[in-house]
Amino acid sequence: MEVISLKQKCRLFFIFFLIVTILTGTVSSCVTDVNAIDETDVSITTISADELGGESTDTKAEAPEFHVEAKSAILIEAETGTVLYAFNEHESLPIASITKIMTMLLVMEALDSGKIKTSDITTVSAHASQMGGSQVYLKEGETFTVEELLKAVAVHSANDASVALAEMIAGTEDAFVSMMNNKAAELGMKNTKFLDCTGLTDEGHYSSAYDVALMSRELLIKHPRIIHYTTIWHDTFRDGKFDLDNTNKLIKRYRGTTGLKTGFTRAAGFCLSASAERDGTKFISVILGAKTNDERFSESARLLDYAFSNWESAKIQKKGLEAGKVKVRKGVISEITVNFAEDAVVVVKKGSREKITETLEIPEIINAPVKAGQAVGVLNIDLDGKRLASIPVVASQDSQRCTFGLAFGMVIQRWTKLFCE
Repeated sequence: MEVISLKQKCRLFFIFFLIVTILTGTVSSCVTDVNAIDETDVSITTISADELGGESTDTKAEAPEFHVEAKSAILIEAETGTVLYAFNEHESLPIASITKIMTMLLVMEALDSGKIKTSDITTVSAHASQMGGSQVYLKEGETFTVEELLKAVAVHSANDASVALAEMIAGTEDAFVSMMNNKAAELGMKNTKFLDCTGLTDEGHYSSAYDVALMSRELLIKHPRIIHYTTIWHDTFRDGKFDLDNTNKLIKRYRGTTGLKTGFTRAAGFCLSASAERDGTKFISVILGAKTNDERFSESARLLDYAFSNWESAKIQKKGLEAGKVKVRKGVISEITVNFAEDAVVVVKKGSREKITETLEIPEIINAPVKAGQAVGVLNIDLDGKRLASIPVVASQDSQRCTFGLAFGMVIQRWTKLFCE
């Protein structure tokens, strides 16, 4: 039987002592003191600007004391969708060429998804060439780019160009109309039914001021490139042989106008979805069923004037910034950084922006395991005690739950690195 020497005994004792020491340190780094506060307790930090005068807004602000000369109307702040004025906004009405907002929305979705390109060529069908009303007189068999046709729709409200684009994207106008109605349902447009992509149909084809505002907002916010087309005042078609003049006279008359679409039939009256932006604040007004062409523009301008005079948007820029640190009970990583997940936009009465308060709510400690991106807290945005928005606060990294097996593995890894490298 081999006798272990004193030197070997000392070496074994040293290694055992080293393993115990490392194991103790590793486990202690994995496990937070069990007497720490419960994860349901939170530490609240309030960041407040100087108290200044002003009023707050809710989802629907108080209506101004004036009446719009139209069958229905609505005014919203574009980024948040906050309703600032509404009159008969859910009444189903014929909307004429306002329909083309949905047509342009689906075209822009196809462009931005890469399904089509502005340089793609489409051939005009017999069906597209037979459209009446406002048109650019397409002929069967002619070819045009998506860019040319989209410009004809956005600027000149061309019905034939609308059908040509619809057929390119969906194969037939009927298939495209099905896409329009599906998108309307997706957006929550509860008082809308499309029968064509142009708005030429009055009977059974309808929407509401509220629904028009929804699709207008979707187009402008999700696909801002459309503004390149909707703000063109004058252009040409067929290599300069045909003039395109914008049917939305606010492009020239109203500062900051970014679009969006006019519409008229005898049944629908004079309609307009108008959008404008000044100093980063964006508004959309919708007028349906005005009696005259001038009235739809003057009433739209009056709504937008009210908006810019009384309201402004404020962007709370936080995305990616560090919100603090949180301890992790029984985590491999005992403390992690938490970050703000996104920015927020709020709409407030003009002059009250500095009165906005930010309240950070994050726990001092949470239980492992923690995944990167996991929500662990919130930043509440308030004004005069009313909640305007909330920004999630998320973990910046993973922290696995520490187990004996994991801790022992870490010990071996450290010991191997210490003695073998």
